[in-house]
Amino acid sequence: MQIPQHLAIIMDGNGRWAEQRHLPRILGHRKGVETVQAIVGECLELGIGCLTLYAFSSENWGRPQEEVEALMGLLGTFLKKELSQINDRGIRLMAVGELHRLPKSISKILKESIKKTSGNDRMVLNLALSYGSRNELTRAMQVLGREIADGRMQAEQITEADIEAALDTHGIPDPDLLIRTSGEMRISNFLLWQMAYSELYFTEALWPDFSREHLLQALEEYSRRQRRFGLTAAQLRDTNANGGEKSH
Repeated sequence: MQIPQHLAIIMDGNGRWAEQRHLPRILGHRKGVETVQAIVGECLELGIGCLTLYAFSSENWGRPQEEVEALMGLLGTFLKKELSQINDRGIRLMAVGELHRLPKSISKILKESIKKTSGNDRMVLNLALSYGSRNELTRAMQVLGREIADGRMQAEQITEADIEAALDTHGIPDPDLLIRTSGEMRISNFLLWQMAYSELYFTEALWPDFSREHLLQALEEYSRRQRRFGLTAAQLRDTNANGGEKSH
């Protein structure tokens, strides 16, 4: 089975999971955190190098205040509870998004967790928090715009590498595979630049029900796909025969 170097997941369906059981939505989110704990372990065991989880979008700030506060509380609890285990497992924690919008107490815990795990190299766990891809791209353009305004760069000199370097995700590879749970079939403003050549996989399973078996099904489907990056199948065979690999 082919293992992606970078797996991204849109963890959808916590609220619906709770509503189907006539439970408060927050209980669905709590169950979702348990799934995060399990799937992180599975990805580490499988040898996935980077796991990016869409944990809280920039649009999620518009949810009822009670739910937002509960989600922030769950995030803080997760970081406090799991930091020791994350560190012991050799996992490096990262985060992308408008992190300055997080509550100060959560921001402090997050920064401390990132610092404490910065030397780990078995796997990267990247949390997308207060994240929206259009906002990320806008901020990247502002960075490059200031470079031009200050005379350090000409507009005609801007390359894809320059844009990538200005993104929140600089330093980690683009996702090979995106999984979205709950049956929704859209990418919801997530890693728009980075997923130019990502394989997409959608499952009906709600995130709290997502299991090792669901993960393996997605990886098996990924293994059956041929990633050509714009080349023909014949060109790809020739490239592989010559020992080359198309980068992305």
